[in-house]
Amino acid sequence: MAVPSRVGTALRTIGTVGARTVLAAWRQDPFTKAAAGAFWLTLSLPPLLLGLLGCVGYLGDVLGSPLVEQLRTRLLALSDTVFTHQVQADLIAPTITDTLTHGRGEVASVGFVLSLWAGSSGISSLVDAITAAHHQQAIRNVVWQRVFALLLYLGGLVVAVVALPVLALGPDLVGDLIPQQWQHETARLISWFWYVVAALVLVAALTTLYTLAPPHKLPWRRGLPGAVAGVLLFVGAVVGIRIYLGWISSTGYTYGALAAPIGFLLVAFVVGLAVVLGAHLNVVVQQLWPARPARWWRRLRLLPRRIRSR
Repeated sequence: MAVPSRVGTALRTIGTVGARTVLAAWRQDPFTKAAAGAFWLTLSLPPLLLGLLGCVGYLGDVLGSPLVEQLRTRLLALSDTVFTHQVQADLIAPTITDTLTHGRGEVASVGFVLSLWAGSSGISSLVDAITAAHHQQAIRNVVWQRVFALLLYLGGLVVAVVALPVLALGPDLVGDLIPQQWQHETARLISWFWYVVAALVLVAALTTLYTLAPPHKLPWRRGLPGAVAGVLLFVGAVVGIRIYLGWISSTGYTYGALAAPIGFLLVAFVVGLAVVLGAHLNVVVQQLWPARPARWWRRLRLLPRRIRSR
């Protein structure tokens, strides 16, 4: 009888936490905050790509002509599967050739400046939502809030530059280290293992954001519940969106082309919504099971009593 009773208690606790999280988030209009963050982060991607394309031309001197030509061949082969032969010959091929052979410093500069502005605005929207969830929105200075968001965006770009190539190329690199006779049996295992690694990286990054965003910070582990819930919500929503896009694409090329940008915008919105709901979940967990104050904070609170006792 003890096991069913514990299961019932756990289910009631989960229901209570979920209901309080949804209610607390609903009072602060999570959809507007998620949409604002999604809008700015989506707006930062085109100028970021524009800045990267402006820098690609300078890589020819570093990487060498053979590697640049190989990259050009692969890009043309990829575009041939998407565009018609006439469009590729008149527009795509000259653009790719010019981009890979001539650097555009002015394009890269403007692109990166616009990306920093839009990306920091998106991070600022999410930081505002997390701070409001903790009821600490009036503590941090407005100017410092924007500078803080810019620093977070730059840090996120650095982490993405390091982590994304590793996550993308990791399975192939690990597969090359395995003996030839075992590669077929271990390919699926490595693929699933890399999904787990990617999920753990997302959880760690989101937990760090939840820890750094509020002015009065909690221990890092206190951001884990919201980060795990946010990643699960994001993964579930992405799976649903992929099913939707697959069904729409099966009805015809026209509807598939129209559904692709809708799916991208939905994914961006789900990212913002997952961050906002995860922040409110962390607040509810803190309310139900308060974190123990740090040792220095306990000493600071006891200092007036010690002074009075003397």
